[in-house]
Amino acid sequence: MDMTHSRIVVLDHSLTFATSHIAYELSIYYTYNDNDPQAPAKQAVAWCSATVQSLLSIDCNKVSPMSEELLRAVRKRCKKMEIPLVGVANVERWKDPPFQPWMPKEFYPQSIFPQAKSVIVIGLPVSLPVLETSPSIYYRELYNTVNALLDQYTYRLANFLNEKGHSSVFVPRDGYFGIKALLKNPVAFFSHRHAALLAGLGNFGTNNMLLTPKFGPRVRFGSVFTAAELPSDPLFHEELCTRCMRCVKMCPAQALDEKDYPQGLTDKKSCTAHSAELNQRGISPCGICIKVCPVGKDRKLYGREDGSIYSRKDRFPVEHQAWKHVQRYGGL
Repeated sequence: MDMTHSRIVVLDHSLTFATSHIAYELSIYYTYNDNDPQAPAKQAVAWCSATVQSLLSIDCNKVSPMSEELLRAVRKRCKKMEIPLVGVANVERWKDPPFQPWMPKEFYPQSIFPQAKSVIVIGLPVSLPVLETSPSIYYRELYNTVNALLDQYTYRLANFLNEKGHSSVFVPRDGYFGIKALLKNPVAFFSHRHAALLAGLGNFGTNNMLLTPKFGPRVRFGSVFTAAELPSDPLFHEELCTRCMRCVKMCPAQALDEKDYPQGLTDKKSCTAHSAELNQRGISPCGICIKVCPVGKDRKLYGREDGSIYSRKDRFPVEHQAWKHVQRYGGL
């Protein structure tokens, strides 16, 4: 088979994969855009554009129909588990980061799991109305529930790939022993946020969190390291952060500044110390910086497009009364 014919075959399989990928994304997307019937079509155009750009740069020596078939099976599995965000990044992307400064080499997936060729990243949303009660036992329970689901889903995905003959491991959502461990060293052995960035799920905001179109920063990520060589998703290039600085102004620990990430980094000591105080009362984590962020289509779903809702109690007395009610119970 000559190179031209080989490339045509690869593109044909890639287009089939792209079509199924867009269909998968749209099926999830409708769930969060019932009020905007044109939104899925608009998003489909954006996905098609990104997919075409990705296909134009395909190296026929690196893409195989078998790997795309496997990825379709992974996405089908994720859809069955109702996982709304799924992205894939080749481990080589860690060696060519989109910005500097970047993480040390020992934090790369291939340094942690030498067999790793790809990283599958999944994301689960943090429900905004629950988050708005933070700090509270309600948000704490949601946070723990999402983390537990991420660990279960990534564990199941890793086993799914193992059964198909591709050595894989899940990476625990947090990877540290509670607040005391963070006070000692506020860094985990692997960053799911950066993995999500390299898997094309979003980009960073001033709050140092990964922003996504659907949920803004109100999403938690989990990862799977696999020896399977899967097609990478295109990076997400549209800037999502509006630089409104609400996260900076409303941070109770004053742990953020107005510089763009990564020049502006979270003061981890201040952030962790505040979380430790909340933890003593049984109502950690804080969550303010992701609560007030205006990015994300979930804000429209919940009727939260007016960001002044958090500072103007006089205009939103019903909501503030509900939050205060929840905050009075369950904590110390």
